[in-house]
Amino acid sequence: MDNLYKKFGTKSLKICEHGILIIIAIATLFAIGDEVKVMIERGSVTLADLLLMFIYLEVLAMVANYAEVGKLPIRMPIYIAIVAIARYIILDMKGMDEWRVLAVSVAALILAITVLAIRYGQLAWPYPKEEKPGSDNSKR
Repeated sequence: MDNLYKKFGTKSLKICEHGILIIIAIATLFAIGDEVKVMIERGSVTLADLLLMFIYLEVLAMVANYAEVGKLPIRMPIYIAIVAIARYIILDMKGMDEWRVLAVSVAALILAITVLAIRYGQLAWPYPKEEKPGSDNSKR
């Protein structure tokens, strides 16, 4: 009976997880549509618009990756944060004092170094490969 509850709970959580992924994807598509509508109404495309579209694209890629693999690579949200910081700098640079520009730039640099450290860690110390039950490679 305990196994039944465990199975039901796991399946319920997976259904909720996929439902939330669908909601995130649909909300992102609506945000993209709104941004395209703004660009059409304005009659021009700015660099800020393109960077915002890249953020949306990264969110969709993150949702697709999570739905496909079932794991969220930590680097993807960091990439989104880096692009968001770049967009912030581009949009508000004229209104920022030197120290704020420096602080925001250092934040982007720290995120970039973090991505490098994570990637190096993945290459230097990879997770052991999961073995399938019943395979010839399983240890006896």
